Amino acid sequence: MAISMVGAGVIWNFIYEADPNIGLLNAIWTTLGGTPQAWTSLLQPWNNFFLIVIVIWLQTGFAMVLFSAAIKGIPGEILEAARVDGATELQVFFGIMIPYIMPTIITVSTTVVIFTLKIFDIVWVMTGGQFGTQVIATQFYREYFTNRNFGYGSAIAIVLLLAVVPVMIYNLKQFGEREAF
Repeated sequence: MAISMVGAGVIWNFIYEADPNIGLLNAIWTTLGGTPQAWTSLLQPWNNFFLIVIVIWLQTGFAMVLFSAAIKGIPGEILEAARVDGATELQVFFGIMIPYIMPTIITVSTTVVIFTLKIFDIVWVMTGGQFGTQVIATQFYREYFTNRNFGYGSAIAIVLLLAVVPVMIYNLKQFGEREAF
């Protein structure tokens, strides 16, 4: 990541700010004739949508770098041979490129899943886990640190661990199979 999660949360907090003099989204919205909105405190699903936009913004660069490297790693001779044999671009894409970059697709997918399961910073900075945006990590934080309910907070952390570990094991198995080639 080129920017920290808290930094991204602060930047997007300014973008979503209800005051049109500060918030970019409300400046555009009021210019189009709308009334200023508190975007992240709207009812579901809109507040979750605005948080998803932030996560996509953060993860896109990472994913694109890996996908770009994987696609550039496909030998040109294979693609050229398929085209000479009469394959359409769609057949080349689904029959050669996708299978060739499948390990990268799996790596990016598992990384995004793990990131999503353990997300805390952005949700906490943007909404404090309110307005229907509570995730596992914010629930853990509230139970453990705010409510001082250590047993329940620890149980939530274990559930989060149990959700992340199978994804990590799958990713490690895929990596091991790739190294065997």
